[in-house]
Amino acid sequence: MTRTLRLLLGTAALLASATLAQAEPVTLEVWTHDEDETKFTYVFVKEFQAQHPDITVNLKHVNFADVVNDAMRAYAAGSAPDVIGIDNPETAMFAARNVLLDLSPYVEQSQVIKADAFYPGPRNSSTWDGKLFAIPRASNTLALYYNADMFKAAGLDPDKPPQTWDDLYQAAKKLTDPAKNVYGLAFSAIGTEEGTFQFLPFIQSAGADYDSVGSDGAVRALEFWQKLLDEKLASPDTLIRSQYDSTGTFNAGNAAMAISGPWELPRMAKEAKFDWRVALFPIEKDGSPRASALGDFNNVIFKTSKHPKEAFMLLEYIYSQNHRIWNEFGLLPPVQDAKADSPQWPKAYAVFTEQMQYARPRGPNPDWPKISKAIQTAIQSALTHQSDPKTALQTAQATIDRVLKK
Repeated sequence: MTRTLRLLLGTAALLASATLAQAEPVTLEVWTHDEDETKFTYVFVKEFQAQHPDITVNLKHVNFADVVNDAMRAYAAGSAPDVIGIDNPETAMFAARNVLLDLSPYVEQSQVIKADAFYPGPRNSSTWDGKLFAIPRASNTLALYYNADMFKAAGLDPDKPPQTWDDLYQAAKKLTDPAKNVYGLAFSAIGTEEGTFQFLPFIQSAGADYDSVGSDGAVRALEFWQKLLDEKLASPDTLIRSQYDSTGTFNAGNAAMAISGPWELPRMAKEAKFDWRVALFPIEKDGSPRASALGDFNNVIFKTSKHPKEAFMLLEYIYSQNHRIWNEFGLLPPVQDAKADSPQWPKAYAVFTEQMQYARPRGPNPDWPKISKAIQTAIQSALTHQSDPKTALQTAQATIDRVLKK
């Protein structure tokens, strides 16, 4: 065999090897809390795969309550997914444990994702130690739903919904009708993250926050919740009812008002057989700051991913569909310049879009579950009269101080 022939054959072998390497399929493991093919992640993963037939995405459903433990166990065992959707306050916890890929350099080079376009809340929830570790998949926040037909029947002006806590209280008194099994207000004070989520906007409007729950403002907020329950303006099962259940009460006509988020709109549009409307979250009093909680999930990439480029491509695709998520899923884009295409429920869209300006992240803090648990315990203790609001919240403050090492 001549030297020239050996070189040609060698070159051909190298080219064949390179071709095979390039043709090697990529498989992404993605975990989601979404339940079925009609939900957010399933829809966008299917579309992404259609555009990228060389990338296979294995989608796994994980129960919301199990996401943190299952993900950390998988990481320790060397079998973590490439991409996972986590509740936004959990981003700091994962990032502080050094298990996530720093997405800052990817975003800097991206022609799709612009970090400075995010609302302040979603951006802060995705950032830890000055680095961007997550891409918010969507956003939501809380506002006040109300039954305009019931307002009219009670002599209230449906064009002037409650603006302050006192307005909310006075309206709830007029709207409560025990004979018809109608409560003035439905909300969730359940002893889970949902209870904390609903409580935070009240204390923030009163000048407090998660790290100052023992302050006078936070105490006033919990006293207000206690008054609503003690006077039976809200159902006793508020203590054990999820946000989904409390809004279901509103949809059924057994509550005249409800505190909930835009994710309820598709269901409400089908179930509620009355003129329902949405108003900004009531503030403590005239001049108090507006506030609302930041909800929904952040998509993160584990640092052990063997295909970070392709994983980030998936996040870019999801981000690029922000203009669709309001109409299809009742979720708000996490970016300020992403406008819904001919939005359904345009008045509700306008209210929630404005409310997003005031949505604050929970934390961020890597020990958020401990902080939230202390708040949940205080809420339950006060509302069941095992303790008074001030004592309950001071006990929570002592726990939170230890967590924050004040």
